[in-house]
Amino acid sequence: MSYSLFRTRVYAFLLDYLVIVIYGVFVVGTISFVFRQYINPLFSSSPVTAELTGFFMITLPVSLYFILCECSKWQGTLGKRIMGIRVVDGFGQRIGIGRSAVRTAIKFLPWEIAHFGIWRLMLPSSLSEITVYIILNAVNLAIVAYLIIPFTNKKRKNVYDWVAGTEVVH
Repeated sequence: MSYSLFRTRVYAFLLDYLVIVIYGVFVVGTISFVFRQYINPLFSSSPVTAELTGFFMITLPVSLYFILCECSKWQGTLGKRIMGIRVVDGFGQRIGIGRSAVRTAIKFLPWEIAHFGIWRLMLPSSLSEITVYIILNAVNLAIVAYLIIPFTNKKRKNVYDWVAGTEVVH
């Protein structure tokens, strides 16, 4: 069992991002268009409502894609399968749904915190603008850390791999 190269993981994520984009286009182009009169007010009433609506329409389904694929018999998303890599526990075994959920939650935490900040910039909020910018800069630092950390260890583990006790292997 060899550890996956960071480059291979990036390519796998880019393929998965294509899946996410296709899903996003479907949601925005079809569901949002058909149910526009019901959905548009949800994105303009308050930052909390807008964020929750976005979470249930985009973040949750995308997270479920990663959670369910990575704990499945395939041990990975479509991108990982195409790139010939899989997610395992420290013993090389298939991960359970709990470990997969933790891994995915940590992976997408910066994404969701960015949504939190953006909605508070776009709609009236009790947070000051400087506070929101500090939060968004913290997100940028987290993303940089996510890009650097795999280069600091032999197994190319990322923050979410360390927290969840997972590895990505060929």
